[in-house]
Amino acid sequence: MVSLFQSQSQSQGSFDPGEDCAALARDLASPVIPGHWDELRGGVSDGGAGAPLAPLWDHFFRLLGSGGFDSLSARQQQLLQQIHDDGVTYNVHADAAQAVRAWSVDLFPLLVDSASWKQISTGIAQRAALLNTILADLYTGPQRTLKEGLLPPALVQGHPGYLRALHGHAPPGNIWLHIAAFDLARGPDGVWRVVNQRVQAPSGLGYLLENRILISRLFPDAFSHLKVQRLAASYRLLMDTLLRLSPGGVGSRVVLLTPGPYSETYFEQVYLARYLGITLAEGSDLTVREDRLYLKTLRGLEPVHVVLRRLDDSFCDPLELRPDSMLGVAGLLQAVRAGNVLVANALGAGFLESPAVQGFLPKLCETLLGEPLKLPSLPTWWCGEPGVCDAPMDDLRAWVIKPVHAECGFEPTVMASLDYGQLPAWRERVQSSPALVTLQQYQPLPHVPVWSNERLAARAAMLRVYALSDGRGGWRVLPGGLVRTAPRGGNTVSMQRGGSSQDAWIITGDAVDSSTLLPEPMRPQDLINHHRVVTSRAAENLYWLGRYCERAEFSARLARITLRALSGDDDLGPAVCDMLDQWCRSTGLVEKEAPDLRDNPQGFEHCVVRGLVPGQHAGGIVQNLQALGHAATQVRERLGGDHRQWIASATALELLPTASRREELQSAQALRGLEQLTEVLSAITGAQTDRMTRDDGWRLLSIGRHIERLLLLGQALAVAFRSGAVHSDSGFNLLLALFDSTITYRALYQKRLEVPPLLDLLMLDRENPRALGWVAQTLRARMARLPGEAADKEALIALAPDPDDWHLPELCTHTQELHYTWLDLALTQSIDLAWRLSDEISRRYFAHASLPDRTLGGY
Repeated sequence: MVSLFQSQSQSQGSFDPGEDCAALARDLASPVIPGHWDELRGGVSDGGAGAPLAPLWDHFFRLLGSGGFDSLSARQQQLLQQIHDDGVTYNVHADAAQAVRAWSVDLFPLLVDSASWKQISTGIAQRAALLNTILADLYTGPQRTLKEGLLPPALVQGHPGYLRALHGHAPPGNIWLHIAAFDLARGPDGVWRVVNQRVQAPSGLGYLLENRILISRLFPDAFSHLKVQRLAASYRLLMDTLLRLSPGGVGSRVVLLTPGPYSETYFEQVYLARYLGITLAEGSDLTVREDRLYLKTLRGLEPVHVVLRRLDDSFCDPLELRPDSMLGVAGLLQAVRAGNVLVANALGAGFLESPAVQGFLPKLCETLLGEPLKLPSLPTWWCGEPGVCDAPMDDLRAWVIKPVHAECGFEPTVMASLDYGQLPAWRERVQSSPALVTLQQYQPLPHVPVWSNERLAARAAMLRVYALSDGRGGWRVLPGGLVRTAPRGGNTVSMQRGGSSQDAWIITGDAVDSSTLLPEPMRPQDLINHHRVVTSRAAENLYWLGRYCERAEFSARLARITLRALSGDDDLGPAVCDMLDQWCRSTGLVEKEAPDLRDNPQGFEHCVVRGLVPGQHAGGIVQNLQALGHAATQVRERLGGDHRQWIASATALELLPTASRREELQSAQALRGLEQLTEVLSAITGAQTDRMTRDDGWRLLSIGRHIERLLLLGQALAVAFRSGAVHSDSGFNLLLALFDSTITYRALYQKRLEVPPLLDLLMLDRENPRALGWVAQTLRARMARLPGEAADKEALIALAPDPDDWHLPELCTHTQELHYTWLDLALTQSIDLAWRLSDEISRRYFAHASLPDRTLGGY
């Protein structure tokens, strides 16, 4: 249709790509529901179409270029591909079937003209200053707000977000809020109003940055010609303020405290930490010692002076706040009170997020700041005051009922969306528990243009903007925002329930700020001893990622060997049956209750196959893959896109199709599934050995793999000799296959199935990566490069088996009963040392137990 329109215009000699694109946008845009503000047309909608575009949008569409509307679908595909390539995700807890989904960004930005932005930014800066003043008054001031009845004491002190444990404590610079977020909506009258405010741990700054990068690249001409204000100066202000107010001074360590990978906005937390150049840390990465906060790293405990948190107050300290929290840091409040750490935002601001507070802000502003509130809120009433909500109850459908806090037991509900028969129950709820209820006047949300299914449509939207403190009493409103849009036909904005997002372009009439967050160029001397910080939690998860990768590979190989052996025509014999039985039980491929292989081969085979189906038993390959996926999730930010994708493929692979129900086909189907899994696991191993930077984290991953390989191969070799299976042709060959050394052995020794060359290849060969000697040698070399004092590392290396202590003549010595005493002793000692080594690595590098004083940074 678009191309036809253009060709017709060209044939008439009047084709102007820009003018015609604007005309097309006007004609093709979907009409907006009557009574809602229409951002595309710049006015309240009457439900009709074809009205002129707002000047900014007319200009935007004129700047699409010669491709015009025909280019929009291609740009949409570029956008989706870039989101995929960047791995931008959002954890959707409301959707159990798709807990992690790609971040949703619309192609078009929201355009805000300079006049509207001036009104917004002035009003938001005032509100941020007001909220900071309220906090100072309540925690360290005369509590004028309570004494003069500006805020009801029950609303403040009865709110779980008011923290009595911090009464009397003032944060550095008396700055309680370093970041304040406000959700805005434009009403039918064109006035922007505040709907919500977020002051504990506001989210969105990372997604806002990602949206800006994505969309500005797709419309470079429009971004430049419209003079869109840039964002970097605001982020630099945030970091400069934190460092200036930090108890540790300009050289302070700053961490971003995250709830972890299962947080719905984990991607943006990783992204923001990288952009700001600070360390991403979970609560388990931090510890408090003698009222000081430390980051647990492989190089010891490193002092932390600033915490930029994305964790709500109640979860931050299980010692003094929520005792069941696994996300916070025990003793954090005491470190805060001692003045040794700055937490941004300061703890204790949670009660200000209550929608009930909105109704008291106009009077608070006049009293505390001496001026009227410049940016209005939606009319809001707290029902805890007698008689306040009597009138609104007569017309309940004009209101939204919101809980005063999260523990009230119900979700915000738009009364206009309910049937009249449902209203009496809500009236009863309000009347029975008025102190838990806030009434906020319903306002139709504005509609913004979106590109959906190759059409210009409209969606209800809300704009989140951010005020940043300069640390001196002033506030800068970040010139941009995160636009959240409702699903098609909806009027409730929720990313958890199918909503999307947009970039917000603030059009400036002044010069565009060219600031950058890039630091000064590094000098060669700055790079001396420069290393990437590896937290103990990340190192531990990398260590276990390595172990589970190795365990999964070994289990898959063993399962294939076992199923092929059981389905073959060869008579395995009692010794080989015993060997396979012990191998499978020790690795969890079959349950302890599985029938004995020697007595019931078919039943045993069925148990091996059944173990490939999720939920059949608690061990084996499926459990290893689940643990592998969990460990990878914890260190997502350290893995490349392909690496993450292969791990996701491994954990999602269906080893035995559910459609396979005929027993005679199950082993063959299982073997095909295991072959697919082996290919994916090989790709994962390749990514780890060939694509990861050889830093301390990678060394722990490699150490984990080699400890696991030493344990698994050592135990398998011991069983093969103790059972006597190695002395039969089938047992000998099965052992070579399990060590993945069949081709090498045959190339060296052809068909000579003898113990001395076998032990030479599987125990002593320093060029065979499956030989225990190579594994032990590599393990010792990896540990030699771990951080720490030389004496400490020597003590650690001493726990690893030394292949120089193994000698082939001794290993081949046996009794008349073919008991290999020296071999059995060497294997037993190696296995025992591997377990002890694992425990010591955990104690030294992950738990930091009994650390010497020098690791405390001199404190």
